[in-house]
Amino acid sequence: VQLQASGGGLVQAGGSLTLSCAASGRTSSNANMAWFRQASGKERIFVATISWNGRYTYYSHSVKGRFTISRDNARDTVYLQMNSLKPEDTAVYFCAATDPVLSWVAYDETARFDYWGSGTQVTVSS
Repeated sequence: VQLQASGGGLVQAGGSLTLSCAASGRTSSNANMAWFRQASGKERIFVATISWNGRYTYYSHSVKGRFTISRDNARDTVYLQMNSLKPEDTAVYFCAATDPVLSWVAYDETARFDYWGSGTQVTVSS
């Protein structure tokens, strides 16, 4: 599975951005997907995850209620709609995928994901 994240940019606090992650490769639509982020000098942390069929989602406490993860398997794309952005949301955002699973567990650890995109920078100014 190959992943390509896009949609990052510079936005003022309180603004919105939508990230996209285009997936390609064998049975990518059967994989659970996630977004992680990594601020400068810090470790990569979990943001949100979605099941292979889009039926289930799980969010980190810091973004719940502000961010929405979704997917369009017909387009092999996962999205992260980010609203009410804060300066502390500034980071490089990475999309990740499991191997094809056809099952759901709300993993929030980097080690649980097998494939990673190259990341897209999100900068929120105060």
